Formats: sequence, structure tokens, C-alpha cells
Amino acid sequence: MGTSENIRLLIVDDQELMRDGLTAILERQPGIEVVATAADGAEALRLVAELAPDVVLMDVRMPVMDGVQATAEIVRSWPDVKVVVLSTFDDDEHVTRALQAGATGYLLKNLPAQDLAEAVRLACRGVLQLAPAAAAKVVAALSATARESAPAEPPAALARLTDREREVVRLVAAGANNREIAQDLVISEGTVKSHISSVLSQLNLRDRTQLAVFVHQHLPGR
Repeated sequence: MGTSENIRLLIVDDQELMRDGLTAILERQPGIEVVATAADGAEALRLVAELAPDVVLMDVRMPVMDGVQATAEIVRSWPDVKVVVLSTFDDDEHVTRALQAGATGYLLKNLPAQDLAEAVRLACRGVLQLAPAAAAKVVAALSATARESAPAEPPAALARLTDREREVVRLVAAGANNREIAQDLVISEGTVKSHISSVLSQLNLRDRTQLAVFVHQHLPGR
């Protein structure tokens, strides 16, 4: 598997122009090496077995085998390989099916190059990445279920969050990315990351999606 200095990436998309474009964009990003591209899910499985990439950037709708089927097979057979779905679709069905299949992220194809590269790096570390539109759908579905079993009183750790940390988590719940949060609060992206890491640790949460659900449970007024 790759190191923090060299993430081995497989790009899967049925459109040659999209494969070539993504390759050209991501190979210029530090620490990312595109080891191969595939035109469908079946070819992706063969290349994962052969090349052992760290991350697979996966389209959804493809011939032969679609991205959801391929994601499920990769996660089952190669659990160390992270799959990030990159799609033009943000409807409930595609988002839900991809995450149920085990995708580490669901992003839209209009993402800026630097944000996409950062998503690949975070996925390699196991951090879930969701497009704001996808995150809103996931959070709405999860919060409806989670609210039923939520404790009557919020955890004591919530009271220990600083005012700035509360501002950050409310923006996370609204679907803002780190850059947008930094601009809104007039702080650096590094400071945003530090706040989010601190909050996740204090609240014993795994990722941004769990944090967003937590906000819906315990800070309904936001």
C-alpha cells in the first residue's frame, strides 16, 4: 500500500474524457499517483487485484458492472482499499446505496481539483467525505432514526465545547466544507481542522457525518 507521500489511485469512469481529465488533474496534486484507469466496475476489480491501489475513485453508472456493485466487492475482498464515489447524481438512492456498499465518500464531479485531491488523501486515512447535498440526505435519514434513541439529556462533553467550536460544528452540520467554514469564521483551514478534531475527540465521534447527526439530535435550534 502507498505511504503518506504517495497515494496509489485507481480512477474508474465509463467516459474516456472524464478518466483522462481526472488523471491529468490529480497527477499534478502532491502525493497522488494515478496507477491506472478503468472503464467499468468489472475492469476495476481486475485492476485492484493486480495493482493494490490505496484509493479507488469510482463512478456510479457504468456498463458491465456499476459503481455500487464494484464498491461492495472491493470493500468485501480488499478491506484496506478505500472507495470514493464520484458522481453527477446526488439523489437519495445513489447516495444510500453507495454508502451501504461501503464507500468511504460520496462526492460530486463539480468539486474543485484541490478539494478532490484532499478528499482522496482523507479517504486514504479512512475519513468519510460527503458532498454537502449528499451529507444533507444522509443526515436527515440518520437523524430521524437516531432521535428515537437519543438520551433525554445531551452528553456533558457538549457543555465543555467553546463558543467557536459550537460555531464550527453548526457549519459542519449545514454541509460546509473546511474552506467555507474558514471563510465564514475568518480563520485558517488549519484552525478549522484542529477545532473539528478536538470536537470529535471530546464527543467520542468518528467523523463529520456522525457529528452532523449529533448536532441534529442535541442542538436542534442550531
